[in-house]
Amino acid sequence: KNDLKEIKASLRGVSLNLYASSGVFSKRAVDKGTMLLIMSMIIKPGWKVLDIGCGTGIIGLFAGKLANSVPYLTDINKRACLIAEKNAEMNSIEAIVFNGNLYEPVKNIKFDTILTNPPQTAGKKVCFDIIEQSKSHLNKDGLFQLVARPNKGGKALSSKMVEVFGNVEIIAKKSGYAVYISKNL
Repeated sequence: KNDLKEIKASLRGVSLNLYASSGVFSKRAVDKGTMLLIMSMIIKPGWKVLDIGCGTGIIGLFAGKLANSVPYLTDINKRACLIAEKNAEMNSIEAIVFNGNLYEPVKNIKFDTILTNPPQTAGKKVCFDIIEQSKSHLNKDGLFQLVARPNKGGKALSSKMVEVFGNVEIIAKKSGYAVYISKNL
């Protein structure tokens, strides 16, 4: 069924038209957590970017535009991947979208940064898996960047990041969300 809704997002000097839909996270507008991550994520030109659990693809598409590179996006939800592909196409962004579980579709690829607004509704185990498995998919000095609500699971996620990477830093806080970054030393 076609219940695609078009939304426009203008952040960091980049404007994208995006489709959103029921059955995919944040169907009416860009949610506050995603917006905070996009506004504060560290992205450098030419970086190889992975948006894991990409949903409509908004984080990866903005990151790809800002890095002037081809972003990789993965999601276990087939519908989310179809919408992410549509969004890339509509904005003339060359993106590589994979439907699959976590890092399975990109198992032999290393990235300069991995970005996620983790699917906390999927449970702590899935979110911990995203963090634990990210290390082997990051280049040396690569960044793992995650947005969460500190009082709704974010503290546990940041502790897991410290356990995996030995470091975590909060680079932004707003509207009850925080952006956590770990460096793959």
